[in-house]
Formats: sequence, structure tokens, C-alpha cells
Amino acid sequence: MSSAPTSSNTTDNSQQKPQERNGPPPRRRQGRNPPPPTRTRYQQTTQGGTQEKKKPVFVKVDQLKPGTSGHTLTVKVVEQNSVPQKPGVASSHQRPVRIAECLVGDETASILFTARNDQVGLMKVGTTVNLRNAKIDMFKGSMRLAVDKWGRIEVIEPADIAVRVDNNLSLVEYELVNVEG
Repeated sequence: MSSAPTSSNTTDNSQQKPQERNGPPPRRRQGRNPPPPTRTRYQQTTQGGTQEKKKPVFVKVDQLKPGTSGHTLTVKVVEQNSVPQKPGVASSHQRPVRIAECLVGDETASILFTARNDQVGLMKVGTTVNLRNAKIDMFKGSMRLAVDKWGRIEVIEPADIAVRVDNNLSLVEYELVNVEG
């Protein structure tokens, strides 16, 4: 037997060159929490192309009911009362919140509107506004109209609206009743 080295199929890893890759890197395995899918814009399409936006359906103030939302209405501001902020409520890391209660209405009824921050400047006495995507909030058993971040307030040219203040929906007190069936 000779002790001379023979060629074998085994290679020394220290002298092996790294393999070069052509093309994109390999896909990574998904772990327990895969990354969220990329967001795409969705469009409703019909046979003739993209669908037109629906015209808003304007409602009157007397048609508002507790717990409803998505209302579009045209109202006139009758009065505005600034709500004083309680001392100690606002912390140092939050900006102060301006709140005003405005009595708004049309020829059918009136209701209190809660204006917050930038909305307070838009709701001046005597102005006519379009409220889009407004909702009804309940406060101490009575209805309040509000527009959150998903809604919009548009000041429009003054309209000749005789506001019916004797039918104030915010003065009606509601009680939550559980119905068993």
C-alpha cells in the first residue's frame, strides 16, 4: 500500500470559491408574522368604465334620529357658545382643545352642534354651512350633531333659511331601554 495522496471526490472547504448568483435573490421564508400585503387602490368599475360618485342625499334636521350617522345637511348657525376648558384636564403633551356648542337648524327644526378645534372658526353666527358625513352623538341623554375627521364642514353662500328654534331636538331627552325578545 502506498501512502501517496490520491485524488478523491472530497474538497477542502477553505479553498472553495463562493458560488456566484445571477438574477434576483431567493425568496425569504415566511415567519410567523408575514409582512402585510402591499396596498392597492380599488376602483369600482362597470361595463362602461369607472363608476361616478353618488350625489349626496340632503336630509332635514327633523329627520335626525339618535345613534345615526352619515348625514348630509344644510344648516344655518343661530348662536355659538364657547365651552370653557376645565383646568387640569389638558396635560402638557397635548394641545388644548377648543370646543363650542352651536345651535344650528333649518326650517324644520334645530339641534346643538358640537364644534371642535378648527371647526369653531367656521361656525360663526349667521353663516350657512353644509355638513357632510355628520353623526348624532348622545350627551347626557340628548342628541348632539357632530362632524368627526371623516366628515366635512363647508361654508356656503348665505341662504334665506328661517331657522325653527322652537323645535330644538337637543331638548328632547332619550333613555336607553333594553328590549328582551
